[in-house]
Formats: sequence, C-alpha cells, structure tokens
Amino acid sequence: MLSYDDCLKYSAQKHYCPHCETKLSCCETPPFHIGDGLGWGAEVMFICLNNDCPVFSNGWDQIENQYGHNGSYRYFLLPNEKKGDFVMVGSSEAFTGSIIEPKQLKAQNERFQNEKEALKQLDTCVEEKNLKPVLSLILDESAGHNGRLRAISLLVDLNDLSCVDPIRNHKFDASKIEHAVNSTIAGLLKNNFKKECPYCAEIIKLQAKVCMHCSKEFKA
Repeated sequence: MLSYDDCLKYSAQKHYCPHCETKLSCCETPPFHIGDGLGWGAEVMFICLNNDCPVFSNGWDQIENQYGHNGSYRYFLLPNEKKGDFVMVGSSEAFTGSIIEPKQLKAQNERFQNEKEALKQLDTCVEEKNLKPVLSLILDESAGHNGRLRAISLLVDLNDLSCVDPIRNHKFDASKIEHAVNSTIAGLLKNNFKKECPYCAEIIKLQAKVCMHCSKEFKA
C-alpha cells in the first residue's frame, strides 16, 4: 500500500511518451503482470493514456492480426527506468481508474486528518458544548460508521437544535446512519417540546396548530 508521501512523490514526477509527447499519467500498477503473471517490481507506473497515441490507435489492428482478439497497447515507464515498454489493454478505460492525482490525494488526506481530529474531540465535545466535530463526522460520508454513530449518539446530550438544519439538508448513503440520525433528531426535538413543520420544515413549538414561518395550518 502506497503511503501518502510516496503517492505525492511519484505523482510530482514528469515523464513524456516518446511516441506522442503526451505527459505520462502516474497510475498504481496492477497486482500482476498481464503478460507472464510476475510482479511489476514497482508500486506505480507512468503510462500514456492518450487515445490518439499511435501505440494505442494502431495497436488494435496489430493485436487483431497477430492474436485474433480485441485489444491494444499502451506505452508505460516504471520508476527509475530510462526505457519504457508496452502493456496490452482491453479498452480505452484501462488504467484510468487507478490514476494518482495530487489534488485528489491532498483532499483525501485533509479529509482523513479532519476525521481523526473530530474523533479525538468527541471525548470532550459535550462538556465543551462543541457541536462542530459531531456534525463534521455525521456529514462525512467517507468517515467510519462507528465514529459517525458515536457522534449521532451525542446529539441529545449536546441539545443544540442548530444541528437539525444541516443534517436535514444532507443526503445519507447508508440507511443505518440515516435511521440513527432520524431517530435521534426526533428525540432531540421531543426533549425540547419542538417539532418540524411538515410544509416548510422549520422548527416550531410542539403544540402549534399554525406554522409561524409559512402560516400553514395542520393537525397537532
């Protein structure tokens, strides 16, 4: 598994395809060598993903004539090597899902660091009345479920109704998280003798018959 620093180091390197002069993309290597089943000997490879590169555009006919099946070639270069080689691919999408992008890496690392810090702050957030780390975890779809569920469990103790609006405006991917959030918000509102208007979703008094925000009438 490549470390964050290694990913940044490799992705910062610049290499160019000798056949079309396109900058090579830094990609994670497949687990096995396609040709002989051996390892690549490197965690990344620099590969030409230009579909107009003659290696790729002419490779379809070469493979069809030589092997009788559908495929083409991509030029690639391994780290610390001066001479590149060719790898057979089955479609134009090959390797595009394993590109190492510096901006994406930095964003992922920043999200991960924020998650770690938010988890640490959960121990004192109720005492400090600090809703920020709790909301950060609940709304982070990439955060671990255990941490998010723990954050949700602290909402009632925090007793801060300002959490309702951002949570209601968030789309949850996991039904388990969504169910926990809905149940907890229902309890939080009940404890504060509040409810949500079914028309405008604003928080109003539990006994209200008319919404003070949208003026709609409804049954209690």
